[in-house]
Amino acid sequence: MTTASAISEGRHSAERPAHRDPNVLRWLGAYASSTVGDNVYYLALSWAAVQAGTPAQAGLVTALSAAPRALLMLGGGVVADRFGPRRVLIGSDGVRCVVVVAVAGLLLMGRSGLWPLAALALVFGTVDALMMPALGALPTRITGRGQLARVQGMRGLVIRLANVTGAPLGGLGLALGGPAAAFGMAGLLFGSSLPLLLAVRLGEPPADDTRAGRTTWSDLADGLRYIRGHRVLRPLIVVIALSDLGFVGPLNTGLILLADERGWGASGVGWVIAGFGTGAGAASLLLTVRGRLPRAGLVLSMTGVASAVAIAALTCTTHLALVVGVALAVGLISGLSGVLCGALLQAESDRAYVGRVTSVSSFFSLGVAPLTFPLTGAAIGLWGTGPVFTASAGICGLAGICGLCSRALRRAELPR
Repeated sequence: MTTASAISEGRHSAERPAHRDPNVLRWLGAYASSTVGDNVYYLALSWAAVQAGTPAQAGLVTALSAAPRALLMLGGGVVADRFGPRRVLIGSDGVRCVVVVAVAGLLLMGRSGLWPLAALALVFGTVDALMMPALGALPTRITGRGQLARVQGMRGLVIRLANVTGAPLGGLGLALGGPAAAFGMAGLLFGSSLPLLLAVRLGEPPADDTRAGRTTWSDLADGLRYIRGHRVLRPLIVVIALSDLGFVGPLNTGLILLADERGWGASGVGWVIAGFGTGAGAASLLLTVRGRLPRAGLVLSMTGVASAVAIAALTCTTHLALVVGVALAVGLISGLSGVLCGALLQAESDRAYVGRVTSVSSFFSLGVAPLTFPLTGAAIGLWGTGPVFTASAGICGLAGICGLCSRALRRAELPR
C-alpha cells in the first residue's frame, strides 16, 4: 500500500467509531496477543527462577525488569516520537519473541540457571521502556481524537481479559512441558502480534517527525518543557503521579497483608481481587460503549476524592462480603480514573509530543510506584494496616484536590 493510500485510510478510519474501525481492531488484536503473552511470560519466569535458585534469588530475577524500565522510560518517549510508535511496537514485540524463544531453547537443551533468566528479565525491562510510550502514542495516529476515550476503554477490557486468560495459559504450558513450553507459548503470542501490527495503517505524521539534527537529550528536554508549559498536562501529570503513589502499594502488597491480618485466607483475597477487577472492567466497558464522558476533567478529579474514601473504607470493614463490595467500588473508580487519564493525556497532547508525555506518566506509574511495594510492607510492619491505608487514601485524596484546584484541568473536556 502506498503512503498516500495509507494516509487516506487513516483519515477515513478517523470518521468511524473505534469499535467498528478495522484499523483500530487490528491494533487491538495485536495488543491482546502481546498482553496475554506478557502474563504467560511472567508466570514462566517466576516458575523457572524458583526452580533454578533460592526464593530470594527468584525474587531478584523477577524484579530486575524494574531497573531498566525506570531508567530508560523517558528516553523511550523520545524514541516513540522520533521513529513512530508502530515501528517501535513492531521492533519491541519482535525482540521479545526472539529472546524468549531463545531462552526456551536453552531450557530444552538442559542449560538452565539464573543467568539466562536474569538476562531475559533485563531485556524485557529495556523493551518495556520503549513499548509503553509507543502504546500511548499509537492511538492518536490510528483514530480520531473523539474516539480516544473509547480506545482507552477497549484497551482496559483487553487488559482484564489478558489477566484472566494469561495465567491459565501459562499454567497449561508449565503442566505440559515446563518453563520451556511456557516460554515458547509466550514467544508464539508475541510473534502473533507482528502481522497485525504490520497491517495497521497510520494517519498523517506530525509536522516535526522528520526534523533532523536533534539529540536525545534535547528532544527529552523539549518534551519536559512542553509539559511544564501546558496548562492541562502539567496538573494532569501531578494527579497521575500522586494517584499511583497512593494507590499501587496498598492495592498490591497492602491488600495481601490486610487479608492475612483479618484472616480472610487465600480464597478471600481472590474474592477481593475479583471484585476489584470486575469494577475496573465495568468502567472500561462504560467508556467503550459511551465513547466519552462530559466534563471529563471534573469527573477525573472527583474520582481521586472518591478513591480516597473507598481505600480508607477497606480498613474499616471487616465482613468479607462488604469488603468485596468496597473493592468493587475501588475498581470502578480507579478504572474510570485510568481511562480518563489516558484519554485526556492523548487528547491534550500535540501528536509530535504524545510519546514523551506518555513516557513521563508511565515513569511514575511503572517506574516509581512499584517502589512503594517494599515500603508499604515495611510501614505496615511498623504501624499496621490502618494508618498505612489512611495515609495512602490521603495521597489519593490530595491528587483529587490538585485536580479540582486546577481550573484548566477541572474544565478539560474530551473531544467529540
